[in-house]
Amino acid sequence: MSAAPLILASTSPQRRAILEQLRIPFRVLAPDYEELPGTSPLERAAGKARSVDGGSEAPVLGVDTEVVFRGELLGKPLDETHAEQMLEALAGETHEVVSGLCLRTPGWEELHTETTRVTFRPLVPRELAHYVGSGEWQGRAGAYAIQGLGVSLVERLEGDFLNVVGLPGTLLVRLLATRFAGAYGFG
Repeated sequence: MSAAPLILASTSPQRRAILEQLRIPFRVLAPDYEELPGTSPLERAAGKARSVDGGSEAPVLGVDTEVVFRGELLGKPLDETHAEQMLEALAGETHEVVSGLCLRTPGWEELHTETTRVTFRPLVPRELAHYVGSGEWQGRAGAYAIQGLGVSLVERLEGDFLNVVGLPGTLLVRLLATRFAGAYGFG
């Protein structure tokens, strides 16, 4: 049994890479959605998915992820100094990566959140400078990319690794196994 390719309502290269890793057939349609301040990752994921027409069969996937530390949202750093400040604050501490996921067809819609707790190891200034110097922090919420050199900053992870990369893979697989048993190779 095969299914129509999933429609990814995102232009994120990380999300594309995760779907490729999971061998889920997909095509990309850029969402026509304006992210508003003060909205949750779940609201943004739903807005992205709802802005894309999947046609009659293909499920549409919208995802949005944010990094939260001590109740504060950590966005993308503005420059090297800002990146180093973020990483210095996270050093030796635990933060959360929260994703909203919306999977929908014309007949139904699934809305879920996934939270992964990430603990950084204590970091010395030389390590911070090395990571910031790599440039990997650019365009990354929380100033790091766990799928790259950023994994060296992490001491412990509780939850879905792929969620920290940008798409809660375990949650998506579970939903596909339930909604489309066997069609995408799951369930």
